[in-house]
Parts: sequence; structure tokens; C-alpha cells
Amino acid sequence: MKKSSGNGLSASFATGVVALVFLVTGYQTALLVHRSATLKVAAARDAPDTVYVFRDLQEDSGGSRPPAQSAGEVRTVRRDAPHHPAVEKAREAMRSYENFRFDPNTVSVADLQRLGFTKAQAESIDRYRQKGGRFRRPSDFAKSYVVADSVYRRLEKFIDIPLIDLNKADSAAFDTLPGIGPWFASKMVSFRRELGGSYSSKRQLLGIWNFSEDMLRAIDDLTCITDSRPYPLWTLPQDSLELHPFIGRRHARSIVLYRKSSPRERLTLEDMKKAGAIDEATAEKLGTCLIAEP
Repeated sequence: MKKSSGNGLSASFATGVVALVFLVTGYQTALLVHRSATLKVAAARDAPDTVYVFRDLQEDSGGSRPPAQSAGEVRTVRRDAPHHPAVEKAREAMRSYENFRFDPNTVSVADLQRLGFTKAQAESIDRYRQKGGRFRRPSDFAKSYVVADSVYRRLEKFIDIPLIDLNKADSAAFDTLPGIGPWFASKMVSFRRELGGSYSSKRQLLGIWNFSEDMLRAIDDLTCITDSRPYPLWTLPQDSLELHPFIGRRHARSIVLYRKSSPRERLTLEDMKKAGAIDEATAEKLGTCLIAEP
């Protein structure tokens, strides 16, 4: 048998290696061509996806429109049709992602997939919400087992969870806050009415029986106050002043007497306290209120 010289390979061995390389390459190419052909056939039998582009002209009467969305804004909604499993798998493998502002409590399954989640992950998040789960803070979204740390780092600055406005929310919205529950939620609404129709400071919540500092701290970063109405302390009649939770009958009578006997420039909480018309505790509570000019 003829041997190759030195450490070189025999011609037959080299030919075999080349043939094997061509065989493997050809096999992989055949698989790729077959897969592409299969997907093309499967995709051809699918219904096409539909994209709706429209202008939203409906008035926002219920206060439910997101802050970034206004009447007349052009909106785009995508509706994916059912696809063949082979097509779905291929699309999943080629999936890309987008970055845009979203509320994890309301974002659709389709938009979660646009954000980079798989269909299974998006549906898992949706099931959590349907069972009553709620993301109160961006960090709550990070705790979901389907949200990888790397995905959260990418999306964190796009998470937009609206704050609950103490002057606009109803008891159902208040009930979603941690540590509140139905009873306090109802009292937060009725206490707002007693204050004259609006809160002007979150610390006014401490005027609700048994509402603690710990409860206030727990909801501080989840709530906001807008459109506070100045309380007309210097013009309301005595019977109306008596209804304010920080005033009552005795102080209402004293305030009216003080108003009648004092010049306009002395109509301040501090001057009333110095004159003995109200005590220090009442002055401190009223100090949390937005008082209208005399």
C-alpha cells in the first residue's frame, strides 16, 4: 500500500474530508430549503394580519383616556390572525422588539409581544391581571417571573403607571391602593366631600379616623393631587363651617366672631390662633387646607 510522505495526508483521505464537508453543507442547505418551502406553503394558507389606522374623534367623558392620548389623535391597532404552528414558531424565532410607553395594567397581549415578550409570556401577564393582579409600581412589574432582569432594565423608563388622583378617583380606585380596603376607600371619598369637595394636601387623609402615618407613606408615591379648590373659610356662614371636619360647631362660631371683629389683613390662621379663636391643633389641621383669600 502506498503511503503519503512525511506527515502529510493521503490523497484519498483528503478527498474523503472534502466530500464529507460537501455532504454536510448540502444536507444543511436541503434542510433550509425544505423549511423555507414548508413555511411558505403554510403562510400562504394563513389569513393576513390586519392593521387598523383611524382617528379617534370620541369625546373623553369618563376620564379614562391615557394622558398621552387626546381626541382626534391618529391611532394604529394591529389584529393578528391565527397562524399555522410552523409559521408561529418561525415568527417567534425571528421576533424583534420595540420600545414605547405602556401601562403594564392595561397594555394588550399584542403590544406586550411588540415589547419583546413571547406570546406565552404576554398571556401569563394577562392571566395575572384577569385574576385581579395589579402592578402598582414599576418595581412590581420587575417581580413577575416572566420579566427577565435584562428586559426590565430595557423597559423600566417606558413603564407609565398613572397615579391615582385624590380629587378625581372613586372608591374603587382607592381600593386598589395598598393597605386601604373598602372601608377606607369609601371614607376617602366622603371625607373629600366634607373638606369642601377636594383635597389640597395628602396629610389631610390623617383626619380620617384610624388613618395612620404608615398608611400615608405606603400610598404617597402612588397618588397625586390636582385641581384643589380653595376653601372659603372667610366667607362661609357658620352652619357651613360647622360641616368641615377640622372645624366643628364651637370653632365655627369663634371664626365667625373673629371675622366680624378683625380687619382684612388680620384674617389669617396664625392671627386667629393668637387671638384664641382656634386652638393650635385646629390651626395645624386647617394649615393643611388651601384657604381662599379673604
